[in-house]
Amino acid sequence: MKIYRYPERKDWPAILGRQKTGVSEQVRETVSKIISDIRSGGDAKVLEYTKSLDGYDTDARGLRVTREEIAAADAAVSDDLKSAIRTAAENIRKFHAAQETGDIVVETMPGVVCRQKNVPVGNVGLYVPGGTAPLFSTVLMLAIPASIAGCGRIVLCTPAGKDGKVAPVILYAAGLCGVSEIYKLGGAVAVAAMAYGTETIPGTDKIFGPGNSYVMEAKRQVSQDCAIDMPAGPSEVMIIADGSARADFVAADFLSQLEHGRDSQAILLSTSESLVEEVSEKLPLQQAGLSRKDIVDVSLTKSMAVLLSSEDEMVEFSNYYAPEHLIIATKDYGRTVEKIRNAGSVFLGNYSTESAGDYASGTNHTLPTSGWAVSCSGVNLSAFMKKMTIQEITEEGLGTIGPVIEKMAMAEGLDAHANAVAVRLKKSDGRK
Repeated sequence: MKIYRYPERKDWPAILGRQKTGVSEQVRETVSKIISDIRSGGDAKVLEYTKSLDGYDTDARGLRVTREEIAAADAAVSDDLKSAIRTAAENIRKFHAAQETGDIVVETMPGVVCRQKNVPVGNVGLYVPGGTAPLFSTVLMLAIPASIAGCGRIVLCTPAGKDGKVAPVILYAAGLCGVSEIYKLGGAVAVAAMAYGTETIPGTDKIFGPGNSYVMEAKRQVSQDCAIDMPAGPSEVMIIADGSARADFVAADFLSQLEHGRDSQAILLSTSESLVEEVSEKLPLQQAGLSRKDIVDVSLTKSMAVLLSSEDEMVEFSNYYAPEHLIIATKDYGRTVEKIRNAGSVFLGNYSTESAGDYASGTNHTLPTSGWAVSCSGVNLSAFMKKMTIQEITEEGLGTIGPVIEKMAMAEGLDAHANAVAVRLKKSDGRK
């Protein structure tokens, strides 16, 4: 872990070395070819890529998970894990159900009634990574709000192993959430298939879910034709900590984020030299026993501690970076968080580990990364909804608002707009 001591603000961009457009040309070109091939070749190309990339050789019928496979998954998951998943699902459901809002109806002036109606997205595609780790928690984070929103069709894609089997825990979580349309597809292939559809896989209206650089680039490219939840990149955590923080807790949160992938990043901001030194000592001790130590070895080289002179400077640095996850381990964290403007999800105090948000506290773990938290929210209930406006204007209402419309339309040179009002006003006045 690199340590930077009291850098000037002008040096922050160079220290962070992060860009929103950080994929290589090779990734862009590979993804572009996959998308083009699947758009033109449908199932045949999907099967070809599934064999070459995932090692799973099948025909089109073998792409969809069967009811028997979903039923068998139940027996393959331990009762203890099922109980944990059910608890997490209940918390996620509670938090997202609380986000429901009613329609808005406003009479802006007599006879002019405007309404905003919540309408669920019709068909949604959920991508659940299953390569280096079966992220069954992502099933809960996406399928539960989709279900609460009332989306008409929920399609889930996740990669199968070379044996053609999907991790049973992913299928169990899907069944718990009421999702039965599951396809054995991974990476950019899954994104392309859900965006454009094939003979077997239905096209969807909006795609959700995290993934590696190929998945994220595929979502970016298909977003010209199919909506996506948000732009994203590698996983990241930032920790704002003063002398009151626990070094062993900070080190643990560092490592929990870094095991996501070799391109993940963790950053500690602190006003305490002694805390930074102690965290540096704790990291290798905790890392030694990790099963994904090789991954952490690489992602740790991209991570750092930055010593700053004050809490206000730490807040400024954090808002500049706009982290996916932000842990605030300061003595007065309630005051600190009120100054935060850019973050995907925030965790307060020494005991609010980022792992809680990843799994079971109730908030969503599908969050903007790579600085996109400056303008994007994480997945929430409204991501699965559209806001449709409706208006009703009575004859009397048009009599009042009509002249306003006519004046504005004529000022813009759009006389047909003005005429659409005028013909109604003439009829209302009894004129020819």
